[in-house]
Amino acid sequence: MYQFILKSARSTAAACALLLMPLPLLAQDNPYRLEAGWAKYPTGRTWGSTSGVEVDRAGNVWAFERCGARDCSDSKLETIFQFDRNGNIVKSFGGDMFVFPHGMALDREGNVYVTDADGKNGKGHVVVKFSPQGKILMTLGKAGVAGQSNELFNRPSAVTVAPNGDIYVADGHGGESNARVMKFAQDGRFLKSFGRKGKGRGEFDELHAIALDSQGRVFVGDRGNGLIKIFDAEGNLLDEWKQFGRPSGVYIDAADNIYVTDSQSDAKRNPGVRRGIRVGSAKDGSVRALIPGVGPAPDKESVPEGVAADAAGVIYGAETSAANLLKYVRK
Repeated sequence: MYQFILKSARSTAAACALLLMPLPLLAQDNPYRLEAGWAKYPTGRTWGSTSGVEVDRAGNVWAFERCGARDCSDSKLETIFQFDRNGNIVKSFGGDMFVFPHGMALDREGNVYVTDADGKNGKGHVVVKFSPQGKILMTLGKAGVAGQSNELFNRPSAVTVAPNGDIYVADGHGGESNARVMKFAQDGRFLKSFGRKGKGRGEFDELHAIALDSQGRVFVGDRGNGLIKIFDAEGNLLDEWKQFGRPSGVYIDAADNIYVTDSQSDAKRNPGVRRGIRVGSAKDGSVRALIPGVGPAPDKESVPEGVAADAAGVIYGAETSAANLLKYVRK
């Protein structure tokens, strides 16, 4: 393949540019298999779209689900579920609180943070912190109120928590929503925000994921621009990566392995790039594996939006379109 590229290039510079093509354009191995039927869903109700997933220190899996439907605007059903390693439900809470359940994160104490990425009837546009038992510990934003001030959100899509307790929120879900990252102290004090709407460096089109690596760098999944944008803790842009496709979900484990879901790439929005879950290194941006989606054609495959992994490297995916909670293990 490289010989063909070199012969086709018109100059040495062109050849080098082609050799540095984003990794998703090249085939990747898939060392994982899907463990079908892992999650045992609650009896007596339908399982809905799921975009948030996390794993706690004990290996339990948490999911943020949309009330047996596509949203919770007309439902009082519980939305936050804890599953054990075998897929059995341990507990659930968060009923009659949310409109569009979206992002999820855990801190070192096991507290659960979630984002509500829409607003209706006095609910939504908030980030809520729960204890592991479901007690509300803190709310950021004002329920049902969208805004651009330091105290308000407009469709917050994702959240992550630093080891020192600092909270980073990806505030915006495309369209007319906000397009910034907001940073808060552990007690909820606003510290700073960075980013704005646009296609340029450090700008966002559709924020959809956020994660921190071991160095404290902030990885933002800008799905609209098809990039992972990397910042330091103060909001200075460090790098932009395209090799992970259109990022719907981003998760970084303690060893700086990075897991990125691409649920939208197709011939129109990201030609030549296959959708799926890519596994690589947050240290150097390399891509080691691609877990393809399920479906008859690459552009129609169902791929999770949310993603997380446990200490053993087992991957969990939260599907919105197929309304599922998936588990991938090493072959």
